[in-house]
Amino acid sequence: MEEKKQLYTLLVYSENVAGILNQITAVFTRRQVNIESLNVSASSIPGVHKYTITAWSDEDQIQKIVRQIEKKIDVVKANYFTDDQLFIRESGLYKLATPMVLDNPEISRTIRRFGASIIEVNPTYTIVMKHGITEDIISLFRALDTFGCVLQYTRSGRIAVTRGMVEQVSEFLEQRENDEF
Repeated sequence: MEEKKQLYTLLVYSENVAGILNQITAVFTRRQVNIESLNVSASSIPGVHKYTITAWSDEDQIQKIVRQIEKKIDVVKANYFTDDQLFIRESGLYKLATPMVLDNPEISRTIRRFGASIIEVNPTYTIVMKHGITEDIISLFRALDTFGCVLQYTRSGRIAVTRGMVEQVSEFLEQRENDEF
């Protein structure tokens, strides 16, 4: 019986080396798993970058992907998580036609109802920003799209931190340091 696919978030920590992103994404390509979102930034550990990657997969496949990523020389640590194990946020930007926004007060009510902010208005377009979980960002897009006022829409990659008190990579690095002495 085939396992059901679900959305997993991988947190990968690596040294800041050119080409490592290509090596990491190649693992997904070889396994024919599509990356849904990707965010790369500095981590709380100096000299270590954090990759937040989401992908739909089954647990067996995602475990294999994590093990292959961890074999890369410049990767410090990789783990996978389900949404309930993480604190997650994304941002969405919506470019709306200003004349339509001004002509239809229901558009402004929808923006407020979703807790989004209007961050710029000019005669041509209005920029709206929303922070939150993926489903809320997409739901606002769908609601605004029903008015036919959306000129552009984009959302960021997921950012995430574990719900634990310490990043697992910190514990891993401490253990590695202790093993060296």
